[in-house]
Amino acid sequence: MPRVVSIYLPDLPIERIRRMDHRAELSPDRPLVLISRSGSKRLVSAADAKAREAGIRVDMPAAKAQAMVHGLQFADADPAADAEALKRIALWALTQYSPIVAVDGTDGIVMDTEGADHLRGGELPMLTGIANRFRARGLTVHAAIADSWGAAHACARATHREAVVIPAGEIARTVERLPIAHLRLPAEIVSILHTLGFKTIGELSATPRAPLALRFGPEIGRRLDQMFGRVSEPIDPIRAPEWIEVSRSFAEPIGAAETINKYVGRLIVKLVAELQRRGLGVRRTDLIVEKVDGTRQAIRAGTAKPARDVAWLTKLFRDRTETIEPGFGIEKLTLVAVMTEQLGEEQRSSLVDDGTEDITPLIDTFGNRGQRVYRIAPVASDVPERSIRRVSAAAGDIAETWVHHWPRPIRLLARPELIEVIALLPDHPPVSVTWRGRRRRVKRADGPERIFGEWWTRSSEFDAVRDYFVIEDEAGERLWIFRSGDGVDPLTGSHRWFLHGIFA
Repeated sequence: MPRVVSIYLPDLPIERIRRMDHRAELSPDRPLVLISRSGSKRLVSAADAKAREAGIRVDMPAAKAQAMVHGLQFADADPAADAEALKRIALWALTQYSPIVAVDGTDGIVMDTEGADHLRGGELPMLTGIANRFRARGLTVHAAIADSWGAAHACARATHREAVVIPAGEIARTVERLPIAHLRLPAEIVSILHTLGFKTIGELSATPRAPLALRFGPEIGRRLDQMFGRVSEPIDPIRAPEWIEVSRSFAEPIGAAETINKYVGRLIVKLVAELQRRGLGVRRTDLIVEKVDGTRQAIRAGTAKPARDVAWLTKLFRDRTETIEPGFGIEKLTLVAVMTEQLGEEQRSSLVDDGTEDITPLIDTFGNRGQRVYRIAPVASDVPERSIRRVSAAAGDIAETWVHHWPRPIRLLARPELIEVIALLPDHPPVSVTWRGRRRRVKRADGPERIFGEWWTRSSEFDAVRDYFVIEDEAGERLWIFRSGDGVDPLTGSHRWFLHGIFA
């Protein structure tokens, strides 16, 4: 069953204007409204939170808004720039989350995430991650996921939360109390329905269709059927003009796995030929499957470094095409190179063995199975948790190296864990350690190794120190522990003990 995510950006015009204010001409402490012109009239087209709290509403005359709020800031609305910004957001979301993403009206985007949520830890972590990334860019966002585009669209615009998950099969119970304004009907139809006494989607769906169709035409019934999933509503994916795209349409629908693989292979040959003509290699490729019933399914394959090897790209997709559900048949296959990079020709000789092994295929295999593959690179820092960083698994050689006179554990905990220790302060090693409810007698110990805080990074670390010890218990397990502080001055730390790493 498809799962659709709707991302609602209610304040995009205002936030775009503030992001473009490089000269800081607009004060963040004063309310801001955007003004559009309709003939000789100047109307409010958007208002920020401060302006809305003061009573300003969309379509209010600008003169009235100025009279209501002292110090109100004005800026000209630019719908074309807003639409372009929304398109850029949709293209970014397509490269990050799903091969099927489209612009949803003037204030949001929609994407089909069927089969993609497991890559993000589930639907709620995926939505929360989306909201966090948008918020980090200064954008207000409400995201909802449901079985249909209409339901996700309505819930995203009706909620005050950043992330809402509508369980599968529970659309009717969720949307029945929502206002009919969220049904994506024309404004004039919504106004007439309000006059007739309809307020919620549940009331409208319980009304016989014939009288509604006689007065308003098929639009109300169509929107209701789309919301409840009775009628499919395919998402037409957005495309950037510079992307390389090849497709194949079929007069007779196809469905057999062998036939699908055969035509996917032919599309890859055409795609690679175009990539070679432009001197490019592909990093991310999407296969869009369009079915007879109007629905779409997508498969995404990525590579750790630019590639245009026909055999390898064919294998990556052949390993995934078994997930395609042809239904009543497939009428079109489209292959899109979403991310490309420059890739020059490389001459090799079979007579010379350079002694290097390319592990990129292994990285690609794990990556396309949903695993996150990366390498650890050193960072010039004495603080252990800051001395490493993640880099691409196919990144080049790293020039930086670690310089430590003391041993470091093979496994560093994500966060140091609090432990109970019996030790003589200030410099004696522990006699016993209790970690996760298990008491360990220390057989051997080495230390302390003193690590000072990086005062140039955080002023609070000016006096901070840690004393690290390598200890070995009676079972032979070696642990890396530290005491926060020097054991004498309370300004240097809490003097509590923590476990930070485990040796092999």
